[in-house]
Amino acid sequence: MPKLKVLIVDDSAFMRRVLKQMLETDPYIEVAGSARDGAEGVEMCASLSPDVVTMDVEMPKMDGLEATRLIMERFPTPILIVSSLTLEGAQATFDALDRGAVDYISKNLVSSAVDVLKIQDELIAKVKAVGHRGKTGRWLRAFRKPDAPVIVNKRYGTQKIGFVAIGASTGGPRAIQEVLSHLPADLDTPFLIAVHMPKAFTGSFAERLDTLCKLPVKEAEHGEIIRTRQVLLSPGGSQTRIKRKGGTNFCVDISDDPHDALYRPSVDISMSSIADCYPGRSLGVILTGMGHDGVEGMKAIKERGGKTIAQDAETSTIFGMPKAVIDAGMADKVLALDKIAAEIVNMI
Repeated sequence: MPKLKVLIVDDSAFMRRVLKQMLETDPYIEVAGSARDGAEGVEMCASLSPDVVTMDVEMPKMDGLEATRLIMERFPTPILIVSSLTLEGAQATFDALDRGAVDYISKNLVSSAVDVLKIQDELIAKVKAVGHRGKTGRWLRAFRKPDAPVIVNKRYGTQKIGFVAIGASTGGPRAIQEVLSHLPADLDTPFLIAVHMPKAFTGSFAERLDTLCKLPVKEAEHGEIIRTRQVLLSPGGSQTRIKRKGGTNFCVDISDDPHDALYRPSVDISMSSIADCYPGRSLGVILTGMGHDGVEGMKAIKERGGKTIAQDAETSTIFGMPKAVIDAGMADKVLALDKIAAEIVNMI
């Protein structure tokens, strides 16, 4: 198997060295070059034709946002933003995703050795996932602006959907934005979004979605009552469940339990709680992402009579989570990203 070629773009010599050392611990990755600013990064991307670019944001001469835009316009290449886990880092990261970056990785290396190893594992996994996906050329479809979805206002089944749960990971912010921005304002159904995202990012992401969507979007808060015509985003770093409160009301329950969960938030945990609260009336949607989080949650929804949708391979940035759901036989429908919003409305 040929090695994946990676171009590192960062104005910090320390970060360039650390990223190179991390990446080259994997025998199937080769650091083809390192650039000190965005302008040099664009030039080296043209000459080296890397499979993946890691891109810093704050750089002299040309920042990472402009470099990302130029690379995606001239020679589209999967780009991973190297982001600080801060409010400012979150805003810059989402701006870069809007310009065509695939996903992001943490640059917070001043932590424990265990955390550094986690960052290294995440970096290598994402580089390999988006790099191999990039070689197919099909990944670009996820970045093309689709036409507005066609809503036919048919009903799927006999029971009205009472809750929609959406899960995603790598490539998820763009996919979630695409789906939510095409939903009408008059949907009398609450939504909960669980996306693998650090605590510092989810509040900014919710605010960003709120400006782009017809339905109001906010980060979920512990104890708040579930209301129709609202989208809640699970906070990063914890688990979000829906629980019954009284006879007919439901509320948000946010906790650290279980402490050993691989994902925080976990799609499985959130979806399973929704399946329990809305038996036969829940709709689960799994979008792009690495791994298999969501399989158990979608299974819980189906076993209790709900409906499920998985994103297809062609439009998924990473076809890990949707594929796991499909292979387990838990997807009622497998759809391109630009068809999912319409199908949600049709099922509701």
